Amino acid sequence: MKNFQKTALMASLVGALLCGAASAASAAGIERIYGPNAMSPIASAVSVPPGYTTFYVSGALPTAVTPAADGKPADFGDTTAQTRSVLDNLKAVMDKQGISFGDVVAAHVFLDPKADFMAMNKVWATEFGTAAQPNKPARAAMRVDALVLPGALLEIEFIAAKKVTATKKK
Repeated sequence: MKNFQKTALMASLVGALLCGAASAASAAGIERIYGPNAMSPIASAVSVPPGYTTFYVSGALPTAVTPAADGKPADFGDTTAQTRSVLDNLKAVMDKQGISFGDVVAAHVFLDPKADFMAMNKVWATEFGTAAQPNKPARAAMRVDALVLPGALLEIEFIAAKKVTATKKK
């Protein structure tokens, strides 16, 4: 009987420790690891602990500055204008989900061969790693042969994570 009591006591202690560890892990926040260049607008890595909801935000394309008309193709502007447009489009979709750029943990930027990477990065830096919004996501930027929208120079997609508290049903 003594062995059974010892075993039961040990099992209770282990269970309590595991519950405490799980609770501590879910209370942890999103961790962002930055590289040696503090001016970089991206994180080297981001980890999301348990207890967060993940949001997958589809790739967004720019809105035309001048719509197609009279047989002429639409004009989407230069890389700077298109990046601003894409980020604005993403922000509008994210607002509907109750998330913001501060919740973005990963981004993929698809660039047309004619896109200016430095111009895109300059606009990017106005939204990520600022005094108003210091969080920087992990990011991959890649050149692609072409985008689905003729005249578009870039497309951006996001993965975001946010701690969502359960609401009580009435």
